[in-house]
Order: sequence, then structure tokens, then C-alpha cells
Amino acid sequence: MVTENSSAVVTSSYKPLLPLEERRASGLVGLRVRRHLASKRPWCIMVRQGTVKRCVVALLLLTIVSIFCYAHYLISSPFSSLIRRDSRPEPSIRCAILTGATRVPAVAHDHRSAARLRIDAKVLVFVETTYSRLGREIAELLVYNRIKYKVEVSGKSLPVLTNLDKGKYGVIVFENLNKYLQMDKWNRELLDKYCREYSVGIVGFNPPSEETLVGAQLRGFPLFIHTNLRLKDAALNAGSPILRLTRAGETAWGALPGEDWTVFSPNHSTYEPLAWATRNSEDFLSEETTRVPLPTVLQDHGVYDGIQRVLFGGGLRFWLHKLLFLDSLSYLSHGQLSLSLQRFLLVDVDDIFVGERGTRLKKDDVVALLATQQRIQQLVPGFRFNLGFSGKYFHHGTSEENLGDDMLLGKLLMDFQSILIVICNDPVMQVVLFQEHGIPVDSGYSIAPHHSGVYPVHELLYEAWKRVWNIRVTSTEEYPHLRPARLRRGFIHRNIMVLPRQTCGLFTHTIMIERYPGGREKLDETIQGGELFQTIVYNPINIFMTHMSNYGNDRLALYTFESVIKFLQCWTNLRLTTAPPLQIGERYFQLYPEEGDPVWGNPCDDGRHQKIWSHNKTCEQLPRFLVIGPQKTGTTALYTFLSMHPDISSNFPSPDTFEEIQFFNGKNYYRGLDCLLSSTWLLICVYLQVTILISPARRAYSWYQHTRAHGDQVALNYSFHQVITASDTAPKPLRELRNRCLNPGKYSQHLERWLSYYPPQQLHIIDGDQLRSNPVETMNELQRFLKIQPPFDYSTHLRYDPKKGFFCQVINGDHTKCLGRSKGRQYPPMEDKSYKLLQRYYLSHNTALVKLLKRLGYRSVPQWLKDDLSDTVTA
Repeated sequence: MVTENSSAVVTSSYKPLLPLEERRASGLVGLRVRRHLASKRPWCIMVRQGTVKRCVVALLLLTIVSIFCYAHYLISSPFSSLIRRDSRPEPSIRCAILTGATRVPAVAHDHRSAARLRIDAKVLVFVETTYSRLGREIAELLVYNRIKYKVEVSGKSLPVLTNLDKGKYGVIVFENLNKYLQMDKWNRELLDKYCREYSVGIVGFNPPSEETLVGAQLRGFPLFIHTNLRLKDAALNAGSPILRLTRAGETAWGALPGEDWTVFSPNHSTYEPLAWATRNSEDFLSEETTRVPLPTVLQDHGVYDGIQRVLFGGGLRFWLHKLLFLDSLSYLSHGQLSLSLQRFLLVDVDDIFVGERGTRLKKDDVVALLATQQRIQQLVPGFRFNLGFSGKYFHHGTSEENLGDDMLLGKLLMDFQSILIVICNDPVMQVVLFQEHGIPVDSGYSIAPHHSGVYPVHELLYEAWKRVWNIRVTSTEEYPHLRPARLRRGFIHRNIMVLPRQTCGLFTHTIMIERYPGGREKLDETIQGGELFQTIVYNPINIFMTHMSNYGNDRLALYTFESVIKFLQCWTNLRLTTAPPLQIGERYFQLYPEEGDPVWGNPCDDGRHQKIWSHNKTCEQLPRFLVIGPQKTGTTALYTFLSMHPDISSNFPSPDTFEEIQFFNGKNYYRGLDCLLSSTWLLICVYLQVTILISPARRAYSWYQHTRAHGDQVALNYSFHQVITASDTAPKPLRELRNRCLNPGKYSQHLERWLSYYPPQQLHIIDGDQLRSNPVETMNELQRFLKIQPPFDYSTHLRYDPKKGFFCQVINGDHTKCLGRSKGRQYPPMEDKSYKLLQRYYLSHNTALVKLLKRLGYRSVPQWLKDDLSDTVTA
């Protein structure tokens, strides 16, 4: 028998670096295996040869018994509970800063300097095409962080870079660095001059290429690149002044996404690595080769040519690059594009007491909830889970779960925040339950079940919230739509603040790790640099909705939030904090006051919104198209002509505003879609606009004369020229009339606002002069745009009236019905000095309108627009 000591002697005599063939030849491998087997020999090998059959039978019986025992172990409730809890994921995020062992200080550099005062907080992005992948990713990242930007296709002329003595852009971004290096001499010199004069930096991404380059020099720079590499184990330069949001000191272990990385090899002191990685060991035989750090992101301090740059050797697929990109924008813009480092975090736990038996919280789950909350409080001061209750389902679980209900209710007042979620038929019973346990119900925060009624807005819900519960803040993930998440915003309706809610990947049915889509690997991916991590990074205020069942069973919510908070601490300098919902709501609209006014969308465009919408509201109540346009451009005539069509029904005329519903201004808009639904419509599909344009100068004069005809005292006391030349120090009534005359004629501005909410193909522009002189053809074009079949024959229903000077409706065979006396009124001609002044005033606006029309695909420009521009030039 070989003893342990003798085995150790044999083992220690092995030569680890000896080739396998030599070890086999020397017999050392076989010796080790034989002696190992001798010391670990199974019992059945020691029996006599005649008992082999009995040995096999015994093994078979033992196997069968083991299978039955294991099956019973799996299905019996006590043992299955043990198995489930043994398989629960536990937070495993580890880094030096969490243990206090790091030597790298957490420095969040303040990039602000006086140079930021000379540039706007806007990014100019040059893309290869309007559909290029990286270009879209850059734009989406900017949108997510509410950073203003302009996109230009590389190769075209440069846009205007300055406005008076200020730069229009704080950073220039090139999706493809080669497009910057290969710019024509004129544009390159112009761009570089702008960057030097206004201290504007450049971000460039080196694109993947089919050709593998080794030591290729970048054109015009002492910098060399190596392309198409596979990399792993990324780390940051802790001494870089760029780092603000991103925290150095750790290594992102593992393979980096993609096989087309570029690394840099500088040959000048102006360059400093911002991030490193190493080559994938699978590509090389020598380990020493893989350990050499290779710069993947490089900072150019501007020593070489006076322009600071940050160069990326990969795109934005790697999560760490997204953080470094945001930090680069902050650094290169001298703090003008810096993001706040404060993040508010609120975690709502819905459906307390509501879950089915077998899925609810037990006492040990409540203990785990409290323990996790305490650990999170060490990282997020003041953090407490926000629990939402429905008293109807209290004590509806198993005996163990009912004990969990009791413990949870007993701990509520002291340890958790509470919110109001009324989802039972007897809300009074719920209030009584809370009062018996001393639980406050006056937090001013409520969540509607299944998002119902928050958005799309159900007025009765808001009315009940205000009158019964004094609710002042709520949240939803549906405004304006669930996806994409980067577009979620807040709004205020009936003085109730509606905050954007985020998602964390956990839903009511997601209670076991094996049921999570993609399993634990996918969950860890979203936590460690993925969607959940980025959601908190990009949003100053984060409200997450979870459910009670996420905190029992596998306790996935506890795992998820503790893990992502720790990962944020490891890799960012964010300051995580929390506050009661009311304070968070006030903070949100301090940050984004422009979001206070809601933007009402069409619920019929979204299947989820249709399901949420009240049953007494239907898509058939909404208009198919809207007629937009300022006063005195012919909107009344168009309204009349459209009303003649047998297949078109207009809204009911208002005694106050006549044919105009006045929905988009004043108090009607704030009443919500219910105001719009109060009108009756026939054709329903999607919103389309029809807008009428005439000469803005003539429109301003026509509006002035219109107000005079209606007895407006200001118009009667001041001449038209005095009105349009009134200064900002003039009396308020005079300034208001000046603005009503001038502002509606800035057509390009108003159309751009509509186009920010509707695609160009839903807009039809009508030449007001053509509508007046040739309404039949104008209306035929409009019918084609509206796709109305069969078309209406306007040639037999419109006739020119020489007395009125415009076309009127034909009725009773041979008679005409014209618009009222106020329409077509003849005014004295406008003074020439006023006309010339207005032409100069509208020059930039008319020029912008021409560009807009060409962008929209209009081949011809209205004659009045040509005349206004040509007369201005000659003047």
C-alpha cells in the first residue's frame, strides 16, 4: 500500500515543465495514476470475482433509491425551500473602494473654466450617413443625458460655427476619425481655427476596417495605430484629468466586446492614455505578450497643434466607453457639458399582501429585506424601501406568510416608507387597517395599479386623487411611451406631478432566477455596466417599480439593487441619495421646468395605451387631421371648403372661437384630451396637419387692420408703423399688439416645433395665394394628401364672385354663399417704409423657410416668398 507520504515524495519528484511525452516515457504519469487508484480503490473491486453480479444489483438498487429520495427532496415543501434558498443569487460585487483598501483617491474633477463662457452647451456630431450605427448610438446617448446636439453628414460644407462672438458648439464629435483626417483643406483649416480660437475639443472614434493595420501612422500626427485586435481586462488611468463621472482603480475583467479593436502607439508627449486593455491570451503563445497594457482611449493635450482631442479605439458597445465619452464631453467643453453627479433613488415595492399563496413574504424574507436596506443605507444615506399596500389581501397567505404579514406591518412605521396604492373595492377598509397600526396615509404619493389612468390621463382618477387623498405626486413609465426609455419624461396635470418611472427588469412573475429571461448571466449583465447600471448613470432621478414577490422566493430585487449600487460605487463618482417622493418631484421640475406642460399623444398609436385608456373613450372620437396656421392666412376659407365635403365632418363651431377649437392654447389644452373629445368627428386615423402660409408682411398688416375693424383701442391709437417699430420699453398693450402682428409670421420656427412631434410626411403646406386664386386645384391636392376616396368635385361647388373678389360656395343650383363681411375686406395699401422694414425683419425667417421647404421635398417655392426675398435683396 502506498502511503500519503510516499505519494507526496513521488509527486514532488515530478518536473512540471517536462513535456507530456517525456513524462509518459518515464512512466511517471502512469505511476501517479496507479498509486492514486490504489489508495482510493472502490469497495466493489475488493470483493471476490463470484460476487460481481450481486455488486451490480446492489449498485442498481442504490441508484433507484437515491433517485426516489432526491425526487422527494425536490418536491416536498421543506426541502424545496432549502434548495431554493441555497440557489438564491447573493451580491458578489467586490472592489477595493467598498472595503476601504484602495489607494486610488476618488477624484471627480471639476472641469469648469472661464473658456466655457464662450461656447454653447451643444455638441456638433459628424456622421458617415444618417443611418450609421455608431452615429445613432452617439445621438441616443446625448438624448438620454439631455445634451443638445446637431448632426451633420461628413463631407458636406461645415455648418455655421459661431453666433456673433460666441461659439455655437462646445465639442466636435466625429463618428469616423478618418473623416476628420481626410477633410478638404478649406474646411479642415476652418474647423481647426474654430477649435483653437474658442478652445473647443474634438472626440474621434477610430472605425473598424477590413484591412488589419500594424503600426500605421495617422495622417498628419505622430501617432500610430494597430487594428482588428481582440482585447480583455480594461483599466483606467487614475491620473487623467478627464475622469469626473468615471472612477478609476478597478479592472473590468474579461473579454471586451468585439474583435475589431484599435490600440494607439504615440510618439509625442502630447498624448496620454486614458484607458488600457491587454491582448486576448488565446491569440498568443507567450503570456508576456498579453500582459502589456495597450492604450484603447487616448487623450491629446493639444501640445502638438493647439487642439485638445480624445480618441477612442472602439465604439460605444463597451459600457465603460460610454462613461468616458460623457467625461470627454465635460472636459473638452470646459465644464459646459458637465453632468451633475447627484442621483436620487427611490424603489417602490408594489402589491404588498397581494401575492398568491406560496409567493408571499415570510418572516425570514422580511428580516432579509431589513438587513439589505441597512446595508444599502451605508451606501445611499437615508435609503428606505417605499412600500405600497392593499389592505384587502392582508392575511390571505399561508400560516408562515401571515406571520410575515404581521412582521412587515409591525416594522412599517419605523423602518419603511409607505405609499398609497388603492386597488381594492373597499378603500375605507384599507384606511382603517392603516389607522389601527398607526401607518400614515398622507405622504401625498400614490401609484395607480397597472399604470391605469395616469397616462393616458383619466380625469376621474386625478379628480379623486386631489379631493380624497390630496395626492401631489405620482409616476409612470408610459409617458410619452414605454419605449425607448431614454425619451421618458415628466409632466404636471391638475397640479399633480407625474415623474418618469424606470424599469429594472423585474416584474410580478419574475420571482426565480431560472425564470429570468437569459438567467443569472443576463441579470448580471444589466447590473454590471448594462441597462440598469446605465439607467441610474443617465437619470438624475430614478424611480423603480418592483413587486412584493421579487423580495421573497429568490429575493431577486434585493440582489439586483444591492449589486447595482455596489457596482456604481466601484466604477463611478456618483453621489447616490434619496428623499421622500414629494421632495423628489419638486427637485425634478426644478431641474426640468420645461417639462411641466404635458404633451398629449394619440392613445390610438400605442397598443398599451389603448388598453390603459378608459373604456368610455374611443379612437373614433379623435380628429384625423388638424388645420393649423396663423390668423389672416385663409384658414376660415379652408375650413369652409373642407366642410363642403360629404365625407368630412368638422368639429362643432364654438360660440367664442367660431370654427377654431382653440385646443392647443389657453386653458383647453390643460384640460387634457377630454376637451378635444368633446368635439364630434367623422374620419379618424392619425393626426395630419394642413397649414396655410402667405407673405408674413401682408399677414401682419392684415391682422393690424383686422383689430382696428374690431375696435381695438391700441390699433386705433397707433399707426401700423408705430406698432411694428415699438420698443421693449413701450407700454404693454402696444408691445402685445406688436407681438401678435409679428411673431405668427416666423413660419419656419413654428413649423419646426410641429415637426419635432410629427414626421414630415404628415405635414401638407398650402400656399395661401394659391388657395385664394385657384381653390379647386388646391383642394384637389389636399384630397390626394388626405387619401380621400372618391374625391369631391370642387369645380362644380366653387365659383368666383366678382363682388367679393374670391371664390364662394355654390348652393341651390346657381346661387353662391360667401364668407361674412369681415372676409375679403379691402384695406388701404401698406406704407412702403413699413413694407421694406418687414421684409428686412423677416429676411432670416424667410430664408430659413426656403431651406425647410427644400428639406421637406417641396420642388417649388411660393411666389410670394420669392418676391419677398428678391425685393429684400434689391432694397
